[in-house]
Amino acid sequence: MVENKKIILVGIPGVGKTTLLTTMVEILKDHKKNVVVINYGSLMFDVAKENGLTDRDQLRKLSVFEQQRLQKLAAEQISGHEEEVVIIDTHAFINSPEGYYPGLPEHVLKIIKPTNFVSVSAKPEEIYNRRMKDDTRNRDKITLANIKKELDVQSGMISACAVITGSPVRLVLNGEGKIDEAADKIIKAIGL
Repeated sequence: MVENKKIILVGIPGVGKTTLLTTMVEILKDHKKNVVVINYGSLMFDVAKENGLTDRDQLRKLSVFEQQRLQKLAAEQISGHEEEVVIIDTHAFINSPEGYYPGLPEHVLKIIKPTNFVSVSAKPEEIYNRRMKDDTRNRDKITLANIKKELDVQSGMISACAVITGSPVRLVLNGEGKIDEAADKIIKAIGL
Protein backbone atom coordinates (compact mmCIF):
# COMPACT_ATOMS: atom_id res chain seq x y z
CA MET A 1 0.00 0.00 0.00
CA VAL A 2 1.26 3.46 -0.94
CA GLU A 3 1.60 5.90 1.93
CA ASN A 4 -0.56 8.98 1.46
CA LYS A 5 0.45 12.61 1.67
CA LYS A 6 -1.25 14.68 4.36
CA ILE A 7 -0.63 18.30 3.47
CA ILE A 8 -1.66 21.07 5.82
CA LEU A 9 -2.22 24.30 3.91
CA VAL A 10 -2.59 27.47 5.97
CA GLY A 11 -3.26 31.08 5.10
CA ILE A 12 -4.91 34.04 6.75
CA PRO A 13 -8.22 35.19 5.26
CA GLY A 14 -7.64 36.98 1.98
CA VAL A 15 -4.48 35.21 0.75
CA GLY A 16 -6.51 33.40 -1.91
CA LYS A 17 -6.28 29.97 -0.31
CA THR A 18 -9.64 28.69 -1.60
CA THR A 19 -8.90 29.69 -5.20
CA LEU A 20 -5.40 28.21 -4.91
CA LEU A 21 -6.81 24.93 -3.58
CA THR A 22 -9.31 24.69 -6.45
CA THR A 23 -6.49 25.15 -8.97
CA MET A 24 -4.28 22.59 -7.21
CA VAL A 25 -7.03 19.97 -7.13
CA GLU A 26 -7.70 20.42 -10.86
CA ILE A 27 -4.00 19.93 -11.64
CA LEU A 28 -3.68 16.89 -9.36
CA LYS A 29 -6.80 15.25 -10.81
CA ASP A 30 -5.48 15.90 -14.34
CA HIS A 31 -2.42 13.90 -13.23
CA LYS A 32 -4.70 11.06 -12.02
CA LYS A 33 -4.09 11.68 -8.31
CA ASN A 34 -6.76 10.63 -5.82
CA VAL A 35 -7.15 13.88 -3.84
CA VAL A 36 -9.48 15.20 -1.17
CA VAL A 37 -9.60 18.66 0.42
CA ILE A 38 -10.83 18.84 3.99
CA ASN A 39 -11.74 22.16 5.54
CA TYR A 40 -10.73 21.83 9.19
CA GLY A 41 -12.97 24.67 10.39
CA SER A 42 -16.00 23.19 8.62
CA LEU A 43 -15.42 19.84 10.34
CA MET A 44 -15.21 21.61 13.69
CA PHE A 45 -18.36 23.59 12.89
CA ASP A 46 -20.28 20.42 11.99
CA VAL A 47 -19.58 19.07 15.49
CA ALA A 48 -20.28 22.45 17.11
CA LYS A 49 -23.68 22.69 15.35
CA GLU A 50 -24.73 19.58 17.26
CA ASN A 51 -24.12 21.67 20.40
CA GLY A 52 -26.16 24.68 19.25
CA LEU A 53 -23.62 26.87 17.43
CA THR A 54 -25.26 28.56 14.42
CA ASP A 55 -22.49 30.70 12.88
CA ARG A 56 -19.09 29.32 11.81
CA ASP A 57 -17.40 32.58 12.75
CA GLN A 58 -18.47 31.98 16.38
CA LEU A 59 -15.99 29.08 16.61
CA ARG A 60 -13.10 31.43 17.37
CA LYS A 61 -15.04 32.96 20.23
CA LEU A 62 -15.48 29.65 22.06
CA SER A 63 -13.35 28.92 25.11
CA VAL A 64 -9.92 27.45 24.41
CA PHE A 65 -11.05 24.24 26.14
CA GLU A 66 -14.01 23.88 23.75
CA GLN A 67 -11.84 24.70 20.72
CA GLN A 68 -9.38 21.99 21.81
CA ARG A 69 -12.20 19.46 22.09
CA LEU A 70 -13.52 20.31 18.63
CA GLN A 71 -10.00 20.28 17.14
CA LYS A 72 -9.38 16.79 18.52
CA LEU A 73 -12.64 15.41 17.10
CA ALA A 74 -11.94 16.93 13.68
CA ALA A 75 -8.33 15.67 13.69
CA GLU A 76 -9.52 12.14 14.45
CA GLN A 77 -11.83 12.26 11.41
CA ILE A 78 -9.01 13.57 9.20
CA SER A 79 -6.55 10.90 10.34
CA GLY A 80 -8.86 8.21 8.93
CA HIS A 81 -8.64 9.49 5.34
CA GLU A 82 -6.68 7.19 3.04
CA GLU A 83 -6.79 9.07 -0.26
CA GLU A 84 -3.45 9.42 -2.05
CA VAL A 85 -3.38 13.17 -1.35
CA VAL A 86 -5.21 14.66 1.64
CA ILE A 87 -5.08 18.45 1.78
CA ILE A 88 -6.19 20.02 5.05
CA ASP A 89 -7.35 23.61 4.57
CA THR A 90 -6.97 25.46 7.86
CA HIS A 91 -5.45 28.39 9.72
CA ALA A 92 -2.19 28.45 11.64
CA PHE A 93 -3.91 30.35 14.44
CA ILE A 94 -7.28 31.49 15.69
CA ASN A 95 -7.64 35.07 16.89
CA SER A 96 -9.60 34.20 20.04
CA PRO A 97 -10.63 36.40 22.99
CA GLU A 98 -7.67 34.96 24.97
CA GLY A 99 -5.16 35.84 22.22
CA TYR A 100 -3.69 33.99 19.26
CA TYR A 101 -4.56 30.34 19.79
CA PRO A 102 -2.69 27.75 17.65
CA GLY A 103 -4.81 26.23 14.93
CA LEU A 104 -2.51 23.22 14.96
CA PRO A 105 -1.44 22.52 18.53
CA GLU A 106 0.79 19.53 19.27
CA HIS A 107 -2.10 17.21 20.19
CA VAL A 108 -3.68 17.81 16.75
CA LEU A 109 -0.40 17.31 14.89
CA LYS A 110 0.14 13.96 16.66
CA ILE A 111 -3.27 12.76 15.48
CA ILE A 112 -3.07 14.00 11.87
CA LYS A 113 0.64 13.22 11.29
CA PRO A 114 1.14 15.68 8.41
CA THR A 115 3.80 14.99 5.78
CA ASN A 116 4.02 18.59 4.53
CA PHE A 117 3.04 22.14 5.44
CA VAL A 118 2.29 24.94 3.01
CA SER A 119 2.05 28.51 4.25
CA VAL A 120 0.30 30.80 1.77
CA SER A 121 0.72 34.56 1.96
CA ALA A 122 0.21 37.59 -0.25
CA LYS A 123 1.09 41.27 -0.13
CA PRO A 124 -0.78 42.96 2.75
CA GLU A 125 -2.45 45.40 0.34
CA GLU A 126 -3.76 42.51 -1.78
CA ILE A 127 -5.08 40.73 1.31
CA TYR A 128 -6.80 43.92 2.49
CA ASN A 129 -8.50 44.41 -0.89
CA ARG A 130 -9.61 40.76 -1.08
CA ARG A 131 -11.09 40.89 2.42
CA MET A 132 -12.96 44.11 1.69
CA LYS A 133 -14.62 42.40 -1.30
CA ASP A 134 -15.61 39.27 0.69
CA ASP A 135 -19.09 39.76 2.12
CA THR A 136 -19.69 36.03 2.66
CA ARG A 137 -18.19 35.94 6.16
CA ASN A 138 -18.55 37.84 9.43
CA ARG A 139 -14.99 39.18 9.75
CA ASP A 140 -13.42 41.51 12.29
CA LYS A 141 -12.42 45.03 11.22
CA ILE A 142 -8.98 45.10 9.63
CA THR A 143 -6.06 47.40 8.96
CA LEU A 144 -2.83 46.87 7.03
CA ALA A 145 -0.98 46.78 10.36
CA ASN A 146 -3.29 43.97 11.57
CA ILE A 147 -2.70 42.02 8.38
CA LYS A 148 1.10 42.34 8.72
CA LYS A 149 0.85 41.12 12.33
CA GLU A 150 -1.31 38.14 11.26
CA LEU A 151 1.25 37.20 8.59
CA ASP A 152 4.00 37.32 11.23
CA VAL A 153 1.99 35.17 13.66
CA GLN A 154 1.22 32.68 10.88
CA SER A 155 4.91 32.41 10.06
CA GLY A 156 5.85 31.71 13.67
CA MET A 157 3.06 29.19 14.22
CA ILE A 158 3.73 27.18 11.06
CA SER A 159 7.47 27.16 11.76
CA ALA A 160 6.75 25.66 15.19
CA CYS A 161 4.56 22.99 13.55
CA ALA A 162 7.37 22.02 11.21
CA VAL A 163 9.80 21.71 14.12
CA ILE A 164 7.35 19.62 16.19
CA THR A 165 6.60 17.18 13.36
CA GLY A 166 9.86 17.19 11.43
CA SER A 167 7.85 17.87 8.27
CA PRO A 168 8.95 20.45 5.69
CA VAL A 169 7.16 23.76 5.22
CA ARG A 170 6.89 25.50 1.87
CA LEU A 171 6.26 29.25 1.90
CA VAL A 172 4.29 30.44 -1.13
CA LEU A 173 3.45 33.98 -2.17
CA ASN A 174 0.08 34.01 -3.94
CA GLY A 175 0.38 37.20 -5.90
CA GLU A 176 -2.50 38.76 -7.80
CA GLY A 177 -2.92 36.96 -11.14
CA LYS A 178 -0.28 34.32 -10.36
CA ILE A 179 -2.47 31.49 -9.07
CA ASP A 180 -1.16 28.87 -11.55
CA GLU A 181 2.43 29.70 -10.62
CA ALA A 182 1.69 29.36 -6.89
CA ALA A 183 -0.17 26.04 -7.39
CA ASP A 184 2.70 24.66 -9.47
CA LYS A 185 5.26 25.61 -6.79
CA ILE A 186 3.26 23.81 -4.11
CA ILE A 187 2.72 20.66 -6.15
CA LYS A 188 6.44 20.44 -6.99
CA ALA A 189 7.45 21.12 -3.38
CA ILE A 190 5.33 18.25 -2.05
CA GLY A 191 6.69 15.86 -4.65
CA LEU A 192 3.58 15.33 -6.73
